Amino acid sequence: MADDKSGRTDQAHDADRRRRERDLAEQLERMDEPRPPIEDDVLDPVIEPLDGIEFPATSAAVVATIGDRAIEMPDDHVPVADLLPNSERIVFESTAAVRARTKRPTVAAAMKRIVEAADELQEAEFDRSRREAYEKTLRALAAIDATDDDQPVDVIADWIVDHVHANDSLPGSRAVRRQAAKHCRSQDYAVSNNDWLGI
Repeated sequence: MADDKSGRTDQAHDADRRRRERDLAEQLERMDEPRPPIEDDVLDPVIEPLDGIEFPATSAAVVATIGDRAIEMPDDHVPVADLLPNSERIVFESTAAVRARTKRPTVAAAMKRIVEAADELQEAEFDRSRREAYEKTLRALAAIDATDDDQPVDVIADWIVDHVHANDSLPGSRAVRRQAAKHCRSQDYAVSNNDWLGI
């Protein structure tokens, strides 16, 4: 490029474009590195009393058994009752299923709020496939920003709960994904069309 004003402007634009591409690549790499799940050796003493109950068991039965026990985390401790809904509709097939749900406290706490809001709708059908789609969306949001995975998850959980209260119905899983993608883009998180959130 020529060493004149136009050439220097082009160089500056190229450097800015390369910097943005690097930032985007780094962000995409971080999307696959959410906070690590709670380790089994931390969870096992908390859920040990579940060996005394018969599975399948409702979430309400699990909460009654271990709800007052707390999961110790590096910067906090969280009671199991804050992570699992006190619901008769949700059924865990095994202790392993309870462990899997509590491994990611941010997502578990968001799902608890959603399930309890859905329980207020006596006739609402909150089937397993919809719950799994909601949870997959929340996990994708948690993976968006490994350093602060609470904020996007909380925003979408709030949106779902508000929708339930305003409309007396559960939003479709596609609507939840669409809202999650909209939030990500509004916060300048890159969402590829090939991602779960890329809708």
